[in-house]
Amino acid sequence: MADADGENSPDVLENKRSATRYQILVEIAARQPAVSQNEIADTIGVTSQAVSDYVRDLVESGYVEKRGRGRYEVTKEGVDWLISRTDDLETYLERVNSDVLGSVEVDAAIALDDVDEGIEVGIVMRDGILHANPAGGTATAVTVTSGKKGEAVGVADFEGVVDYDAGTVSVLPVPTVTDADRPNSDVVSTRVPEEGLVAVAGTEAYALVSQSDVAPDIRFGTAEGVTEAGMLGLDVLLVAVTDEIPRHTSKLRDQNVPHRVLDSDAF
Repeated sequence: MADADGENSPDVLENKRSATRYQILVEIAARQPAVSQNEIADTIGVTSQAVSDYVRDLVESGYVEKRGRGRYEVTKEGVDWLISRTDDLETYLERVNSDVLGSVEVDAAIALDDVDEGIEVGIVMRDGILHANPAGGTATAVTVTSGKKGEAVGVADFEGVVDYDAGTVSVLPVPTVTDADRPNSDVVSTRVPEEGLVAVAGTEAYALVSQSDVAPDIRFGTAEGVTEAGMLGLDVLLVAVTDEIPRHTSKLRDQNVPHRVLDSDAF
């Protein structure tokens, strides 16, 4: 059987009989040596009589050996047959995922103006969010849904590279509650990025930010949230208790997000 691109599909997908034979041999291998044909029938959705017929065929083919009433084992030939068919399936699925599903991947973007379905738009990054710009951009996509300005629309068939720089994460260390040194809350308000986010990690950090009358944008899942924000081009002030900082900076390094730990002596 050939697919739309002329590539041959795996043998187990040629017809229902081939697929059922494969499924039953997998179930026998998983349950051996005590094999309940009724359980296999319920699992794969065929009759018990059909399972019995397939098991008999597998025994005659040398893929399964019967060792007594209700006791079966997959032979070396059966294992080899399973491995070869499974390898074919994996190769086929990899091609489907990359060539077929990858080509129809749909993402969401905020419309910068009213857009109709099926038009080419520019894809730009603003405030860490993809936007669909009818006026164009360094990257383009095709809308798969229509929408008014400010609404989310579906976009696919991406081409080019979205032009934006990663943001910078500034880490403001906060001593633990047992430390005698306590920074003044002014250090927070003077370091809030002009167009960015404020994140807090740890109770002491939250208390300090609250005293500064700054509303934190990120309070939970900060390591993931701060890293993603930086990757999407946002500047972030991370106010973190000292023992929380290594976990955050490690994730930032892993994702190559520019970051700096502010000198606490200057507070």
